Amino acid sequence: VQLQASGGGSVQAGGSLRLSCVASVASGSGYIFSVDSMGWYRQAPGKERELVATITSGGHTNYEDSVKGRFTISIDNAKSTVSLQMDSLNPEDTGIYYCNSDRIGVGPKLRYSYDVWGRGTLVTVSS
Repeated sequence: VQLQASGGGSVQAGGSLRLSCVASVASGSGYIFSVDSMGWYRQAPGKERELVATITSGGHTNYEDSVKGRFTISIDNAKSTVSLQMDSLNPEDTGIYYCNSDRIGVGPKLRYSYDVWGRGTLVTVSS
C-alpha cells in the first residue's frame, strides 16, 4: 500500500495551491477497503516535521493553529483521497508536505497497514 502526493509547487505570498494524496495498492495486490484518519504534515528547512491538518473518514477535522482559516482539508472515501486546499499562503508555509494515514485496510485478506507515509511534495512560497 502506498500514498502518492501531488500538487506542490512555487507560488508568491497570498497565492493558493491544492495538494492531493491518493492511497493505492500495486496492481494485482488487492484493493483498499478502508482508510482511517488521513492528514498532512510539513517540514520546513531546519525544523522538525509538524502536523498541518488531519481528517477522519467521518469528516472530523483538526488544524494546526497557524493554518486555521487559510487551509481546508477534505477527504473522498470512495477514492481513498485526501486533499488540502491552501489559500493566503505565506513564506512560513514553505516546506515539504507529507501525506499520512493512520490505518489502511487492504483486501481481500483484510489486512491493515498502519502509519503509512507518502513521499513529500515541495511547497515554496516567495515573498
